[in-house]
Amino acid sequence: METTMTDISTAQRASWNKFSAGWRKWDKLVMEMLRPHGEAIMDHLGATGTSVVLDVAAGTGEPGLSIARHLHGGKVVITDLAEHMLDVAKEKAAAAGITNVEFREADANALPFADNTFDEISCRHGFMFFPDMQQAANEMARVLKPGGRIAVMVWAGPEKNYWVTCMMGNIKQHIDVPPPEPGAPGMFRCAQPGLLAGIFRKAGLQDVQEREVPNTVPVSGPQQYWDMQTEIAAPFVAALATADPATVAKVKAGVLADMAARYPNGNVPGCGILVTAVK
Repeated sequence: METTMTDISTAQRASWNKFSAGWRKWDKLVMEMLRPHGEAIMDHLGATGTSVVLDVAAGTGEPGLSIARHLHGGKVVITDLAEHMLDVAKEKAAAAGITNVEFREADANALPFADNTFDEISCRHGFMFFPDMQQAANEMARVLKPGGRIAVMVWAGPEKNYWVTCMMGNIKQHIDVPPPEPGAPGMFRCAQPGLLAGIFRKAGLQDVQEREVPNTVPVSGPQQYWDMQTEIAAPFVAALATADPATVAKVKAGVLADMAARYPNGNVPGCGILVTAVK
């Protein structure tokens, strides 16, 4: 049976909602991990004053909440597919006293906004999960004002993100995980240089640029790395759920050993790709 965009979106919404509690628990660490990527997005957008900004697939609220702090008279519309992830974002906004934000459950492939609504658009690590990436880019271009800026961050290749491949490699050693279909949503779907830039150009965006932005996963060591990954990473949790306890123990032992050999004190390096454009 053919998997439709609606099927993918429904499954993704359920997964993100299911793991929202884990994201709430690990939010401080994850936000520090992604901070360089959010700052790179903000540097390009330069949103200030009365700008009206759209943050797509914002999860627990970033970089939208940080952008909102720089606005005076402007606002940020923070969207995500999963309402429970947005609940975390709302809690963070309330705790920080950030009031110039709106929250909207929205699918990036069908943004519920009029043409030419936003001055800037941000999207940090959501694009590779959109069922139809070209449609998502077309939608972002549609709702962006002429002359408006867009900045999107995706993950670079697996060789530059050991914090993903350590878990992935050890799982595959012990558990039969079916390979994803070519082009299916996933962490490294946008890692090919020029791929997302080409999608942006096809959407009619101009001055498309891309560059790598390094970051660090600030776990304290192998055990915290394992704990985090098994509470927020849906594909890893799903794979481990198919195995018996003895197999899971083997995977864990391998992960802890590999991480201890490379990064015994944590602070695992990572790398994203920033793609920017103007309408």
